[in-house]
Amino acid sequence: MKQSEIKELSVEGLKEKSAEFKKQYSDLKLAHSVTPLENPLLIRKVRRTVARLATELTKRELQ
Repeated sequence: MKQSEIKELSVEGLKEKSAEFKKQYSDLKLAHSVTPLENPLLIRKVRRTVARLATELTKRELQ
């Protein structure tokens, strides 16, 4: 997800997407440990998306 897409989400939407991407990240990590993924850079992309969502959520809570 791009930062512009993240800013358009509501707080509930952020929480839902965050949970969804965290699940995807853990699934990718497990799959990669068993059998190397065809595109391991996908793990990095998902991890950074989780961080972007968490950052936006924290920023909104502090306002």
